[in-house]
Amino acid sequence: MKGGVTIIGLLVVVLAVLIGAHWLILPDPSQRNYEFFPNMVESYARDAQSPPPLLDDGTALDFRPPVGSVARGYMPFEYPATPEGALLAGQQLQNPFTADDAEAAARGAIVYSNFCAVCHGGAGHGDGPVTRKGVPPPPSLLLEHALEMADGQMFHVITTGQANMASYASQIERADRWRVILHVRRLQAVPPVELEPSEDAVAQADES
Repeated sequence: MKGGVTIIGLLVVVLAVLIGAHWLILPDPSQRNYEFFPNMVESYARDAQSPPPLLDDGTALDFRPPVGSVARGYMPFEYPATPEGALLAGQQLQNPFTADDAEAAARGAIVYSNFCAVCHGGAGHGDGPVTRKGVPPPPSLLLEHALEMADGQMFHVITTGQANMASYASQIERADRWRVILHVRRLQAVPPVELEPSEDAVAQADES
């Protein structure tokens, strides 16, 4: 019992000393407190809305690429999705593949069969399999309007879409769009090259 009283008395003395120290050592509100583990408050990473380390007139979000720069792997298409934009593209853009490039034409035939024949038909007459299931048939690629259309204008149509045709920029890569145009020119030749839609194209049409 005596030992217990001694421990209690010691705790009372310690508590009294702490209370006295609290009143004697008053904090200075003009001074910052000591910080433990300051990285929990001020991390090394820059917060989105925090001031940048080198600039004084903005936030970290102001580190934008220079004007006119192009993202790696991205080629901008600066022609608006309008008839005027299509005509301008026809005047300024040239097919990088020549008519005698058999390899490019063969690749164009494959891409056409996979993506275009379902609507335009294997020979370009606008009688693809989806037109027999309620989809409005597109104009024939063998009509005078398509024959007179410049390669750049046709590239614009594939890229941005036109009328009922949606843009195929996300499905067909840039070079393949030019190869498809090369194949279309072969379909427009006399006599035209007859191609049937691929099995993948027919399957896609059956699912739609």
